[in-house]
Amino acid sequence: MRGHGGPPLEVKVWGDFACFTRPEMKVERVSYPVMTPSAARGILAAIFWKPEFSWRIREILVLNPIRHFSILRNEVKNKAAVGSIEKWDKSGGAYFAEDDRAQRHTLALRDVAYIIKADVALRPHADAPEAKYRDQFRRRAKRGQYHHAPYLGCREFTAFFAEPDGSEKPIELTDDLGRMLFDLDYEEDGSGRGTPKFFNARLEKGVLRVPDELYEKEG
Repeated sequence: MRGHGGPPLEVKVWGDFACFTRPEMKVERVSYPVMTPSAARGILAAIFWKPEFSWRIREILVLNPIRHFSILRNEVKNKAAVGSIEKWDKSGGAYFAEDDRAQRHTLALRDVAYIIKADVALRPHADAPEAKYRDQFRRRAKRGQYHHAPYLGCREFTAFFAEPDGSEKPIELTDDLGRMLFDLDYEEDGSGRGTPKFFNARLEKGVLRVPDELYEKEG
């Protein structure tokens, strides 16, 4: 259910680079033009997370003009399997990254800044009032504390964060963004496999609003 502890919590995040990868691009990394709800949730969870609640993103305000840039990177094509590593340990062998490299393009974003607005949604087993978790998040955001370093889509793109100071204004851009990733619907077998869920995204004067019905479908 949606939180009822007051207006959405807010945090400002920014960084030099970002890449919110479109999942339909199998080889090259191509970023959405703005932060996705799943990326915003990941940042909030990096700052503060408890199993007693979930984050529900309501709005993402785009503060800086959307600017793209392209980079070419060397990446490995395959992951070394645990079984192969154990076999090498017993009978010899090794993995040579130089023999498995591929050059891949990344179309990313530069000089990004956003304000994330989100609610705390208590889970059935929560044993504390919503206000407690909201206050804990505010304190951590004010102090710059986090569980693990937040990032802007890719781990190498560090996200900085702070409380908004009230002077921030979203850009004036209004545009249909097409189908955007909302989140991954993970399998219950613990395999880590997830099915992407999408929604029709639209930027209204620099504000991306996440429809309430997307969360209602989660139950």
